[in-house]
Amino acid sequence: MILVIIVNSLIVSLCVAVHYESLAAMNARLPKIPIRARHRVVLGVIGAMVAHTIEIWIFAAGYYFLHHAESGGALEGAFNGSLLDCVYFSFTVFTTLGFGDIQPQGDLRYLTGIESLTGLVLITWSASFLYLLMQRSWAD
Repeated sequence: MILVIIVNSLIVSLCVAVHYESLAAMNARLPKIPIRARHRVVLGVIGAMVAHTIEIWIFAAGYYFLHHAESGGALEGAFNGSLLDCVYFSFTVFTTLGFGDIQPQGDLRYLTGIESLTGLVLITWSASFLYLLMQRSWAD
C-alpha cells in the first residue's frame, strides 16, 4: 500500500507541474505570436491537448509500473500488459469516460480514482485558461 501512495503522490505532483508549466508557457508566449487572435486560441487548444496527453502518458507509466510490481494490483479484462493498453486505460480514466473492457484490481484501483479526480481538475483548469484566452483574444 505504501508503494501505491508514493506512486500516486509522485504522479499527481508531476502532472500538476506539467500542466502548470504548460499553461504558464502558453500564457507568456501566445500573446507575442504575430498571428490573428483566433489562431492564438487554436494554438491554446492544441497546447492544452498536448499537455493532457503528456499527463495521460504519465499516469499510464504508473499503471504499467504498478501492474508489473509485486504488490501493485492489476489491470484485467481485454488487457495484455502492454504500455499501449495502459495508455488506452489511462485515457478512459483521465477523461472520466469510465471503465469498460479493462478493470483495475487491488491497490491499483486507488490510482484510477486519483486519476479521474486529477483529470477533472486539470481539464477544468484548461477550460478556464482557454476561456480567458478567448476573452482576451477576441477583444482584439
